Amino acid sequence: MIVVENISKNYGTQKALNNISFSVQAGEVVGLLGTNGAGKSTLMKILTGYLSPTFGSAKINNFDVVKQSLEVRRIIGYLPENNPLYNELFVKEYLQFIGNLHGLGNKLRKRIDEVIEQTGITAEQHKKIGQLSKGYRQRVGLAQALLHEPSVLILDEPTTGLDPNQILEIRQLITELGRERIVFFSTHILQEVEAVCNRIIIINKGEIVADTSSQAIGDTSIEQLFYRLTKK
Repeated sequence: MIVVENISKNYGTQKALNNISFSVQAGEVVGLLGTNGAGKSTLMKILTGYLSPTFGSAKINNFDVVKQSLEVRRIIGYLPENNPLYNELFVKEYLQFIGNLHGLGNKLRKRIDEVIEQTGITAEQHKKIGQLSKGYRQRVGLAQALLHEPSVLILDEPTTGLDPNQILEIRQLITELGRERIVFFSTHILQEVEAVCNRIIIINKGEIVADTSSQAIGDTSIEQLFYRLTKK
């Protein structure tokens, strides 16, 4: 479970987030939708312990993201927007390194094989990361996020750089993963939300302007709702 209470983040006089509150339950696939600069990545970084909020608090499975950041990082899988990878490592070598950091031990080899198949990088697994296309690099980033079987997945723009076929495959994977765990991901692609999410949070200028289920929108399209709430 993710619980965010009155989170604000200030950079000097600029408010990146302003009094954000929401909660997410297991089994929900939640899309955080907003224009560039709306505060999506800032919120993701706070939830994953990379930034501290100026005010407010957040907990993941009852662990405080500031006071218990190591416990939080053990139970989340995180794909950052700019997907940092070690270009000089081979794909399997990189996943072995990540798995050792998580202390997977005897389970590591099996988990590597499983996530390689899950994310569709079987044909690329013996290449160096620096040789991969942007789309396959994104898949490697998703593989490392899944490796330790986290109960919460936090994905920042997960389909960036993928071709149309790859996007469909990753969307399907996200849907499958959401049956067993929380999937919380940011995007500015409206079709992504329609295809994958059962809940939508729209953020604009650091504030939540909508928090609703896909079904509750009714005849109004997500595009119409998004435009109406973010054009101000």
